[in-house]
Amino acid sequence: MKVVLLHAFPLDERMWEPQLEPLRDYEVVTPRLYGRGRTIDDYAASVLADVEGELVLAGASLGGYTALAMAHREPPRVRAMALVGARADADSPERRAGRADTKELIESGGAEALWENQRPRLLLEDAGEDTVSRVREQVVDRSTSELVEALAAIRDRDDRSDTLSGFAGPVLVGVGEGDLFFPPDEAQQQVAMAQRGRFRAFAGARHLPSVEQPDEFNAVLTGFLADV
Repeated sequence: MKVVLLHAFPLDERMWEPQLEPLRDYEVVTPRLYGRGRTIDDYAASVLADVEGELVLAGASLGGYTALAMAHREPPRVRAMALVGARADADSPERRAGRADTKELIESGGAEALWENQRPRLLLEDAGEDTVSRVREQVVDRSTSELVEALAAIRDRDDRSDTLSGFAGPVLVGVGEGDLFFPPDEAQQQVAMAQRGRFRAFAGARHLPSVEQPDEFNAVLTGFLADV
């Protein structure tokens, strides 16, 4: 079974390194999403063109939006989805306004300024030094153009609630218990939209449970894949 791991913003495919060994029995693909176009649908089309066959998609945040767009474009190819910290709906006016502030921050201060602003939103305060260092490295490696383009793609993405509700395969909705972008109570409501949904809130995690709590996350993901 081919498993596509789709990374979060503003990280890259290296965020999935803790998952590679536990998923060694699967064919795992970890594409980088930056540079694949100007919209989430562009990202989805590009990844679908790169990866053949039937797929299980696991997407975190930006990656989850891309997974939903892939399922919208080619539903027969998507066998199951794990959506981690990723909403099915589009940005509200309030969230769009927040994106404008973030865009201004990136354009004025680059990736380092974004990291300083987002660090308390991405990771819990007591996240380990190694975890913080690895996440920071991925963020500050991003160019201003990569960040601004991806942020615009997130802001302008389509509502994929109908895609989620119409999806016939298994869906895992995962979220950190401390997620500020997608609180667990809202994530649970999203589970109810799925025909075959299941929910998991990860203690000791904010927006990146696969990074903050890799052992628990890996156990949940491998269990989910075993049932697909």
